[in-house]
Amino acid sequence: MNQMTARQRLDDWDKIGRNIFTLSDLAKIFHEDKPKTLQEGINRLRKHGILEGVTRGIYCYAHSRTPDTYRLEKIARAMRRGEYSYVSLESALSEYGAISQIPVDRLTIMTTGRKGTHRTPYGTIEFTHTSRRIIELLPRMLDIGRPLKMATLDAAWADLKRVGRNTYLVDVEVIHGQG
Repeated sequence: MNQMTARQRLDDWDKIGRNIFTLSDLAKIFHEDKPKTLQEGINRLRKHGILEGVTRGIYCYAHSRTPDTYRLEKIARAMRRGEYSYVSLESALSEYGAISQIPVDRLTIMTTGRKGTHRTPYGTIEFTHTSRRIIELLPRMLDIGRPLKMATLDAAWADLKRVGRNTYLVDVEVIHGQG
């Protein structure tokens, strides 16, 4: 792949709001490249500042013109594609006003995928595994027009307690509707 072709193709994806890519996505975008050639091309694009390696196997188009308020959520969604993942725990409780401290550089997510903490240039993503069945998870999530769904207030509180996280920062009056 040459730089001009790469920029054109990535610009086309950027125009429809896609600027976070997995290695698999890039293999489809640059379908004519064999795996070894693709990796060499990605390395060249990174060297020239066109692609940014965000975390293992996840890349960001560095020349994106798409405003990215929820870039960390897009990265998390790409990391656990094919799994159910939703913002919960401290991140959700902070957005509901039940925790006064706002975790600006950390996103806490419940997922049916692997657990793990990943540092990116945009903040830290913490995945906590849930073994709940999908039928149980769906009513616990709200689609609020962002890349990831958000836990309901009650679900975020229940998740926090269920996984044994520290609850001392939580304003329980907000949880019980008195806040």
